[in-house]
Amino acid sequence: MNSRGGRRFRLLAGFRLEYRNSMNIATPIEAKSPKSSVRIGHTACPHDCPSTCALEVEVTDDGRIGRVRGANDHSYTSGVICAKVARYAERLYHPDRLMHPLRRRGAKGAGEWQQISWDDALDEIAEAFVKAEAKDGSEAIWPYYYAGTMGWVQRDSIDRLRHAKRYSGFFSSICTNPAWTGFTMATGVLRGPDPREMARTDCVVIWGTNAVATQVNVMTHAIKARKERGAKIVVIDIYDSPTMKQADLALILKPGTDAALACAAMHIAFRDSYADRAYMAKYADDPAGLEAHLKTKTPEWAAAITGLSVEEIEAFGKLVGTTKKTFFRLGYGFTRQRNGAVAMHAAASVATVLGSWQYEGGGAFHSNSDIFRMNNAELTGKSMKDADIRMIDQSQIGRALTGDAVALRHRGPVTAMLIQNTNPVNIAPEQRLVKRGFARDDLFVAVHEQFMTDTAEMADIVIPATMFVEHDDIYRAGGQNHILLGPKLVEPPETVRTNLFVIEELAKRLGVADRPGFGFTAREMIDRVLQSSELPGYDHFLEHKWFDRQPDFDDAHFINGFAHADGRFHFRPDWRNQPAPNRPPEAVGLLGPYPELPQFPDQVDVIEVADAEHPFRLATSPARNFLNSSFAETKTSRQKEGRPELMINPVDAEAQDIAHGDLVQVGNARGEVRLHAKLTIEVKPGVLIAEGLWPNKAHVDGEGINVLTGADPVAPYGGAAVHDNKVWLRKDAA
Repeated sequence: MNSRGGRRFRLLAGFRLEYRNSMNIATPIEAKSPKSSVRIGHTACPHDCPSTCALEVEVTDDGRIGRVRGANDHSYTSGVICAKVARYAERLYHPDRLMHPLRRRGAKGAGEWQQISWDDALDEIAEAFVKAEAKDGSEAIWPYYYAGTMGWVQRDSIDRLRHAKRYSGFFSSICTNPAWTGFTMATGVLRGPDPREMARTDCVVIWGTNAVATQVNVMTHAIKARKERGAKIVVIDIYDSPTMKQADLALILKPGTDAALACAAMHIAFRDSYADRAYMAKYADDPAGLEAHLKTKTPEWAAAITGLSVEEIEAFGKLVGTTKKTFFRLGYGFTRQRNGAVAMHAAASVATVLGSWQYEGGGAFHSNSDIFRMNNAELTGKSMKDADIRMIDQSQIGRALTGDAVALRHRGPVTAMLIQNTNPVNIAPEQRLVKRGFARDDLFVAVHEQFMTDTAEMADIVIPATMFVEHDDIYRAGGQNHILLGPKLVEPPETVRTNLFVIEELAKRLGVADRPGFGFTAREMIDRVLQSSELPGYDHFLEHKWFDRQPDFDDAHFINGFAHADGRFHFRPDWRNQPAPNRPPEAVGLLGPYPELPQFPDQVDVIEVADAEHPFRLATSPARNFLNSSFAETKTSRQKEGRPELMINPVDAEAQDIAHGDLVQVGNARGEVRLHAKLTIEVKPGVLIAEGLWPNKAHVDGEGINVLTGADPVAPYGGAAVHDNKVWLRKDAA
C-alpha cells in the first residue's frame, strides 16, 4: 500500500507509476513482490558524529534496505543507534532525492533547472575550472567539502584533485579545532581511556554535549554503569537538554563559563585534600604553580560567573573529588565559544588534579582520533601538495567569496568551486555574507549532493550523489576505538554517482589522471590505505567487520607518561607553539586573540559578553532529529522537530509581552532572524537556544540561524564559535 496526498492505492505487479516531486522530476514507483527474503549487511554510520556506529542493515533480495539498527556484537555500539539513522530507508527512498545532473537555467537561486547528461555536467565543470585557472591562476578554484560522509575514500579524495591541480587549500576549522587544540595542549595527543570504560566507572561527567541527541552510545554505557554499579551521572550544559534529564547532578551554567567551573572544582580539590599530589608530582608540569593560581578561584568566584549556586559547585567538587573512578566525557559543544580551547584544557585538567587517569573507568576522554595510525598520503595526494598554495578557512567562506583580503590571504578571488559533503549556505557562519558570495555572477559553483540543499539551489551545476549503503568506504571512529568497513550493500540508482567517480572523471578531463593515487576503484583504494597502514585488507574487514585499535591500559591512561616531550600533563599550555591535529600552516599563523589566553586554566572573557544593547546569549544547539543539516529533509524528522523555534525563559518572555508561539525577532550586528517563540524553563533567563539547523527556507524570511553567528576564529588555532553570540530579542511587530 502507498499513500500520496492523502489517497491510498495498491500498485499491481507489472505496472509502473511516476511520482513528480517539487522540482517536477519524476521518480518511478514500481510494484514489488509482497514477499522477499532479507539478509543482514554490516556497515558503519557515515555521518558527522563521533560515535560512528557499527550498523546492521536489512537488505531484501530485490535490493532495497529496510530496518537499520546498531550491531549487537560491536562492543561500543552495543545494538543502539540514534532514531534518525534507524529510519534511513526514509532518506534513501525519499521522493525529493536528486536523480539527474542539472544545469541552472535562470538566475542563481531561482530554482529553474534543465536536466543534462553526466558527460555534459562533468565537461562543463572541467571547462569552468580551466577557464578560471586561465584567468586568475589555479588558486581561483577552491574545492570545498566536509563531513557529510566520514568515509575516507568518498570524503577525502577531493584533496587529491586539489593538490594535483594546485587549487586553493582548505583549512577545515569549523567543527573540531577548539576542542582538539585544548585537549592536546593538555595531553599532547588525541586519545584517552577506552570509552567502553564508561560502563565500569563510578561517576560519569558528561560535559558540554547533549549525548542523547548527538552521541547516544555515551548514554548506553553511562546508564549501564548506573544500573550495574550505582554510578552517578553528572551533566554539564547550558540548558535542560534531554541528556540533562538523565542526570543525578545537573549543572546548567551560562554559555562560555565552563573554565570557571573547572577552576572552582580544582580549587575545592586542593582545599579539601581531594587533589592527588603524588600523582601530580610524577605526571604534571607545575602543580604548585596551579595550586597558587587557583587560590582565588573559589566557588563564590565561579558562582558569580557561571550562574550556578555555590552549593551546586561544592556538590560537584565533592562528588568528583571523593569518587576516584570518575570518567570525564568531554564533548564538542562547550568548546564552540571564543574561549573554547581554554575551556577544554581546563576541564581536562580536573582529571589530572584528582589523579583520575590511574583507574579503570577514570580519566578524561574527548577523542581517539590519534590511535588509528592510518596512512592517507596516497588517498589525499600529499606528495603533490605545495606549501606555497594559499589555505582558505572553511569557516570564513562568506568573507572569502565577498573579497575579504585577509580571508583570501591577500591573493586573487575564488571564481570556481566544487562542493561535496557539506551545505555552507546553511551551516556556515555569517550567512548573509555567504549567500551574497554565492550570488556572484562571476562565481561558478558545482554541487555534488543527495538533495536540493540551500547550497545546491545556488549552484550552476548540480550532480546527484550516492548514499553510504550504495558505495564502498572505510571509517574510523573518533568517539570510540574501531576502524570500520562500509561495503556497498545495495546498487545506487543508475543516474547517481559516487564522490570518487566525480573526482576521477574530473581528473581525466583536467589532465591529471596519471598522477599518483588516481585510477583506483574505491575498494582498491581502501586496500591501499589499509596496506600502507599495516592493517588487514578489505576482505578481512568484510569478514570481521571492524578492527579494534584501542591502546592498552597504560598507554590509554598515560601511565607511561603523557605525549609531550617531558612526558607530563601540561597545566601551563604553550598556546603559541604546541603541535595540534589541525594547526594552521605557518603562512596563516596564530588566529584570534591568542595574546589574551591564560598561563594556567582560567576563565577568559574573549566571548561575546551580553551587554545593554544585546542582553541575551544565543546558542545554536543540535536537534535530536537532525544531524547538522542532514535529515532535515526527511518527513519524520521534520514532523518530530516541528518548526524553527527560539527557546525563551518565561521570565524574559513576560518582560517583552511574548507569548508561546508568537513570532519574535532575534538579532545582532550581523543581522536578524524571525522565529516562533517556545517558552520553556529548560533555558535560564538571559539565554536563548535555537535547536537544529533547519533549511533556510523553513524560516519565515528564508534566512537561517547562522545569520547571527560569527566567523572570527577561536584562539589560537581557529574554529567557529557558533554557540557564542550576544543578541537582542523583541516581539515581532508584523
